[in-house]
Amino acid sequence: MSDPTTGDAAPGADRRRARGDASRRSVLTYATDLASVEGLDGLSIGGLAEASGHSKSSIAGLFQNKAGLQLATVAAARAVFMAVVVEPAREHARGLPRLVALLDHLIEYSRTRVFTGGCFFAAVSADVDSKPGPVRDAVRTAMSDWYGYVEAQVRYAADAGELDLDADGIESLAFELPALYEQSNARSLLYGGDHPYAVAARGMRERLRRAGADAAALKPLERKREV
Repeated sequence: MSDPTTGDAAPGADRRRARGDASRRSVLTYATDLASVEGLDGLSIGGLAEASGHSKSSIAGLFQNKAGLQLATVAAARAVFMAVVVEPAREHARGLPRLVALLDHLIEYSRTRVFTGGCFFAAVSADVDSKPGPVRDAVRTAMSDWYGYVEAQVRYAADAGELDLDADGIESLAFELPALYEQSNARSLLYGGDHPYAVAARGMRERLRRAGADAAALKPLERKREV
């Protein structure tokens, strides 16, 4: 038997922890995709075990209960959204360049079906909006942070003279831009095809142009959306 003070057992503990982390990531990959289609209420340990090939007992050990699984799924989906939409946009200057990049990446995130059910947060928001509790709080926090980030870029653009907007105009534009995206996500899922994304991108360009944006800055929103 190894002496615990020597650290001999640490490599084994590290390997077990690494295996647990890998299992958790694997299960959450299935969970985020499943929840984008079925909603968070449709997410169960049994259903996830069937989809992922992991045992019910191993999933229960990782997440304890359904609420723990739901909260972990929201956090995992948020990490994907940050990696696919937000982080690439941060390569651009704050204000109009970053705002346009955010919108472009946002449309592509849904159009290319990063999650099978399109936008994860659009799917789960409707699932939890009338159900108070920690899961709804997690979804609300994620959405509030996103909407706030979009509004911050609109505000930066206005302060820099890239957009000609007063306080009401900033608030309205920051509301309209995500709304166009959300409608394109919903219509594409319901009717199929990419045309709703092309319409949304056109609407975004028109609203930004009316707000005084330079046409050259809007080029990313002109990319071909339909195949």
